[in-house]
Amino acid sequence: MEDSAHSTRTPMKPFGESIRSPFASVREMWRSAIEAAPDSPFIHSFERTLTFAEVDERADRLAAALHRSGIGPDDRVAVYAQNDPLFVIGLLATWRLGGIVVPVNPMNTARELRYHLADSEARALITIPGLYDTVARDALDGSAVQVTVVGEHQRWVQENSAIRIETVPVPTELPAGVITAEAAYSSPGELPAEPGSGAADTAVLTYTSGTTGRPKGAMNTHGNLVFNAESYIEITGLQTGQPILGIAPLFHITGMVGHIMLAVRAHCPIVLSHRFNAEVMLETIRRRKPVLAVGAITALMALADSPARRDGDFDSLESVFSGGAPIAPALGDRLERVLGAYVHNVYGMSETASPTHAVPRGERAPVDPASGALSIGKPIYNTTCRVVAETGEDCRPGEYGEILSRGPQITPGYWHNPEATAQAFVDGFLRTGDVGFVDEQGWYYLVDRKKDMINASGYKVWPREVEDVLYSHPAVSEAAVVGVADAYRGETVKAFVTLKTGAQATEDELRDYCKANRAAYKYPRQIEVLDELPKTATGKILRRVLRD
Repeated sequence: MEDSAHSTRTPMKPFGESIRSPFASVREMWRSAIEAAPDSPFIHSFERTLTFAEVDERADRLAAALHRSGIGPDDRVAVYAQNDPLFVIGLLATWRLGGIVVPVNPMNTARELRYHLADSEARALITIPGLYDTVARDALDGSAVQVTVVGEHQRWVQENSAIRIETVPVPTELPAGVITAEAAYSSPGELPAEPGSGAADTAVLTYTSGTTGRPKGAMNTHGNLVFNAESYIEITGLQTGQPILGIAPLFHITGMVGHIMLAVRAHCPIVLSHRFNAEVMLETIRRRKPVLAVGAITALMALADSPARRDGDFDSLESVFSGGAPIAPALGDRLERVLGAYVHNVYGMSETASPTHAVPRGERAPVDPASGALSIGKPIYNTTCRVVAETGEDCRPGEYGEILSRGPQITPGYWHNPEATAQAFVDGFLRTGDVGFVDEQGWYYLVDRKKDMINASGYKVWPREVEDVLYSHPAVSEAAVVGVADAYRGETVKAFVTLKTGAQATEDELRDYCKANRAAYKYPRQIEVLDELPKTATGKILRRVLRD
């Protein structure tokens, strides 16, 4: 679809212009939405719809319940749910008290959740029944969490060839310190005076992996979030009331900003369906007719390839944006034919509150003739980017180097980690760790990752996280993990191991062991047992040789 076909689309400001948000904090942005559109739909979740006012009332009552449990300004509240209304309500309730949200990947195991709770020093946890019973109950043991909120939700269930929607209730027997969201919603409670939130105050701790392999909490500020909400409005051309397809996970920075923050700023509904399933998502699209989709290329591919797809399914889509992994030119062309809309690249990371680069609306990304790479876009509003060599000098157009970014969307640093913060910045620019180049026209291209990070379907996996699990297996002597090409995920995780003398372990056994201790996107799909791993003269394992 061409932009000119939709007269409601506002002209896009050139990236060279500056923009600013009229709001200093997410709280101010939310209050403005409530005043402007209280009765407008804000969340569509299967057959249920909640208005802005209804979500506000639930958030206030949940905030009151948290307040009664001692939660207040600057306290960390972990939100551990799928793409459910409770996730959004939990965010707003935390910010109503001046707290800091810790979004947790719902695919995380108890071991991983335990780390996030401990590192953030979270004092509250908001979750759903299934995750509470299978993961959180165990992870909470010995934690500093004072109160846990469990809220019912709806989910899809596949039975043979049919899919049905069911409500998952909260367990009737709950231990002390655990309350239900439904009890909070039915009890008004008393709220403290609303604390002020400035642009520099931390709104979210978005956990990512760094050069040490330990997940680090990027301190995304209120200013970071509201600026990129403003950026997304300009980039996408979204108009008031136009539905946003909630295809990206809400815990991820793309879902957090490209769905929730954008919806709040534009007074638009978010269309949620618990967790991704192509057939469920297609039915949701038919019913809710979203105008905008911002998601991983693998999810867009799954929609395009689904046998459940019908002609006309994507007619409502006016804009499609993809982040998380570069798009191959041939794949972009194929998706455009199926979706009816050109897929624009956006580029960013947790530390940048989503985009620093984007392909401008109405333009097409050029393809580098030498590498065949499709451009990730141009630096967006108020954002300055550089490509620097190992010497720290700026590269000339076409020369490979590390991409650096500076702008109002970029985190001031990592939670309680000044060393990592110092390493991440140079002369006020964030070091992305990604290798690329810029052409004469200012288009940026991503060539490779400087770090050994694996990018599986847009999810980042640090090899040491997987290696640490393998080393804990009694039969494993050495382990090395690399990313290998995968037609569907872009990259997938592969492990090479050697076994202890006399020990035995099958590849399936090792894979199942990793699967039980790491999120589903992290465990190695491929495992190869070798007699010896290649090493340097000093004994360092050569991942590069294994990858090659």
